[in-house]
Amino acid sequence: MINTLYLPELREMLREQNHAELREFCETLHPARTAEFMEGLNVDEAWQVLSHTDEGLRSQIFSFFEQERQVEIIATQPREEIASLITELPHDDRVDLLAHIDEEIVEDLLARLPSEERRDINRLRQYPEGTAGSVMTTDFAKLGETLSVSKAFEELGRQAEQLETIYYIYVVDDEDHLLGVVSTRQLVSAMGRPNEQLGELMETNVEVCLPTDRQADVVHKVAKFDLLAIPVVDHQRRMLGIITHDDIIDVMAEEAAEDVYRIGAVDPLEETYLKTSLLTLSWKRGIWLTILFFAALLTAYAMNQYEKELSATKWLVLFVPLVISSGGNTGNQSATLIIAALNTGGIALRDWRRVVRRELAMGLILGTFLAIIGYVATLLKAPPDVALVIPVTLLLVVLCGTLSGALLPLLFKRLGLDPAMMSNPFVAVIVDILGIVIYMNVARLFL
Repeated sequence: MINTLYLPELREMLREQNHAELREFCETLHPARTAEFMEGLNVDEAWQVLSHTDEGLRSQIFSFFEQERQVEIIATQPREEIASLITELPHDDRVDLLAHIDEEIVEDLLARLPSEERRDINRLRQYPEGTAGSVMTTDFAKLGETLSVSKAFEELGRQAEQLETIYYIYVVDDEDHLLGVVSTRQLVSAMGRPNEQLGELMETNVEVCLPTDRQADVVHKVAKFDLLAIPVVDHQRRMLGIITHDDIIDVMAEEAAEDVYRIGAVDPLEETYLKTSLLTLSWKRGIWLTILFFAALLTAYAMNQYEKELSATKWLVLFVPLVISSGGNTGNQSATLIIAALNTGGIALRDWRRVVRRELAMGLILGTFLAIIGYVATLLKAPPDVALVIPVTLLLVVLCGTLSGALLPLLFKRLGLDPAMMSNPFVAVIVDILGIVIYMNVARLFL
């Protein structure tokens, strides 16, 4: 609501080309708030407002625009000015943005950039989506190990304007091999010892990642060691860049969103829900619904094989929903727990035996509890000896559900696939089929 109040004033400033007030508007608020107040402007007006401030602040405000608006601005505004803007953006952010721009425009913009900037962008563009290299930035503080604390401060002062963050100072040799790391806190604490060298301050046991590492693995490492940034190195341990905590948060948010989609049997959306076309949304939902539909047909086929038993003992039909829902719900719980544990690093593939033992125990506990309730309910419809069909079935189906829900995500992980793809609907369908088979065969034994 508040952002619309500024629109008439902003448009009036633009009509009058009031440079002083437009510059004050850009500089007074936090860049995120400034970008929010500009939402009602079209892209031409927004770019005109940004042209009244310096390049550094312009890039900061621009970075808080929605990606769709950023893409439109880059595609429509003067190329020379856009090229200047791109040089000011964080290295990883600009590569992500250019990935959404037409290749013809990208090539034109790259030709207008300084050769060093162009090489940096092309180097980062080579890393596939989902890898550590695709989210790293080549802006980081690096110093030699023989530099004294006082000289290090002087050098950082010269580098500061070009750096995205200075959480850590990476100590390297002449060929950029990573030797150690000094945190900003350590450096400040050593101000009283100005002649001490960085080689004496640095920690040599540094957690690193390769540019080809999966983003999810990097997230786990950063979370485990409580890092603000993690260096990206090659196989010779040469520094290539760093991944900062804000990029890690973005990756975590994307991973979580994808898992939510897959657990609900929906192909992950590339845009927001409201910006995704109905045709695209229908396809992403329909493809999985079709797969699940044919899987559900197998459940109907399984029931058809036992038509004789169901016709002879009609009360068995009453408990079919109870049996299959108990197994499906139990399987969903196990699958959700295992997927979450895999994503947070709580378990690894080598723990599968422990997982099996725990889920067997859990299946016995939960199955026995539900079996007792089911037996009491069945006594209303059948004699005590015949009523044993339901509790025995429930115990076996719940055991089947816990094991299936736990082992299927582990199997997907072992195959190199996303465990979340073994989503709750898939587990439910599998357990439904097994539940019918178990139910009917137990019924044959007792009846």
